[in-house]
Amino acid sequence: MNLYLMRHANAGIARGNAELDAKRALVKEGKEQCMLMAQALGAMKVSIDAVVSSPLKRASQTAQLVATELGFDNRVDINPALAPDGTYAAFQQMLGNYATRGCEGILVVGHNPNLFHFLGRMITSNGGAAIRIRKGSVVRVDLEHHPPILRWLIDPRMARLLLSNTRRK
Repeated sequence: MNLYLMRHANAGIARGNAELDAKRALVKEGKEQCMLMAQALGAMKVSIDAVVSSPLKRASQTAQLVATELGFDNRVDINPALAPDGTYAAFQQMLGNYATRGCEGILVVGHNPNLFHFLGRMITSNGGAAIRIRKGSVVRVDLEHHPPILRWLIDPRMARLLLSNTRRK
């Protein structure tokens, strides 16, 4: 299975109140990041069988915008394992459930530091990796190997550059 970890796109400045922060929506730049990353994923012919998001608004908006732009017709699933307080055990269980369903490609949208920690634990088994995941970035992890292999990481700035180079040709 190919796992595509995506950090939610830009939602502006965090709010001090947790309830208000959970409802924080994407700003204009964040919506543009979603479109850009979906175009990059489409150009790479990424195949997605499931899209799963954190319950927070900025993550679910990111997931829905990217899914729609990719032509994904099914609903975006919401899973608390991707919330800011989600645990690695819950994340692993969620992945196992999708693997059991036969999903070959799954896009999950969540938050740092969770995604940062989950990625580190997956590819090193002990969490020793330190890989920065900027807002709107997507990481492809090949789960068929043990430990899983990080295949690539693309952030919105890199996607913009890659897409502009391919359009000029």
